[in-house]
Amino acid sequence: MSDPTPFDLSKIRLPQMKGINPRSLMRIGVVAAFILVVLTSWFQVGPESVAVVLRLGAYNREVPPGLHFKLPFGLETVYIVETQRQLKEEFGFRTLQAGVNTRYSQSNFDAESLMLTGDLNVAVVEWTVQYRIVEPQNFLFRVRDVTETFRYMAQAVMRELVGDRTINEVLTVGRTELAMTAQIQLQALCDQYETGIRVEQVILQDVTPPDEVKPAFNEVNQSQQQKETLINEARAEYNRAVPQARGVALQTIQQAEGYALDRVNRAKGEADRFAAVYQEYRKSPQVTRQRLYLETMERVLPSIGRILVVDKDAGNIIPLLHLGDAGSPVTPRKGGGS
Repeated sequence: MSDPTPFDLSKIRLPQMKGINPRSLMRIGVVAAFILVVLTSWFQVGPESVAVVLRLGAYNREVPPGLHFKLPFGLETVYIVETQRQLKEEFGFRTLQAGVNTRYSQSNFDAESLMLTGDLNVAVVEWTVQYRIVEPQNFLFRVRDVTETFRYMAQAVMRELVGDRTINEVLTVGRTELAMTAQIQLQALCDQYETGIRVEQVILQDVTPPDEVKPAFNEVNQSQQQKETLINEARAEYNRAVPQARGVALQTIQQAEGYALDRVNRAKGEADRFAAVYQEYRKSPQVTRQRLYLETMERVLPSIGRILVVDKDAGNIIPLLHLGDAGSPVTPRKGGGS
């Protein structure tokens, strides 16, 4: 097979453009090339972003905010990544317009929000994940469609945690612990896949039972709340009555002990006084007997009125009785004196 006939470039004739100087055309081409070089040689990075520069498709450098230059004609490609802005992903709902009167999408997101709990109940879980991009290179090139992958990871973590808990834990006391655990596990997955994302917060927006079972679920909750209320009231009454009874019992015991101590001390005092008197009596019985007699007469005589002691042989004493006071009783007694 013979070689093909070579093409003769000298036979090509360009169309002649009348009225246009070839030098002017060259100048226009140079100016256009210069403008193209200028337009493709610089770029600007916003204050909340950084730029990742690729040279011939390979990572070259990362530049901060500001005005920068690059090789023209597509030799270097620039990707702007917002690293200082807090981003968020919503699950189970979508916010159309944030503000004082926030508007939400009316679309159905049950595929994201319906979850099965550990006690085989169904819960509607709506949550938000707030994150930042901390490694732009990994965010751009390590994972294909990193945002969609991040959403799948968040759903997997949340479903796993909800499936390990009861419906009451998810709805009430376990919400805070659930959100913190979800943040830790989601961050571990992001580090494992080298997504360049730092999870800052997981917020459970709304956790409710499905609309079909809400009335029955509310009745159960009301019954449980009434039960807790009655238990708390009983505990309050117990905490009020038992310490009061214990205080009364302790007071009675202390009063009895005080009374017993007082009686014992009084008895000991009387016994000691009697023993002391007895010792003195043994030293001089006659004097002590005379003193006791006189003390007794001193207490007894004032209460029995006036007493006249006359001789038993004396007669005609009746006229003498009027000599006494009118209001004082007179008791005549016969004796040996006058």
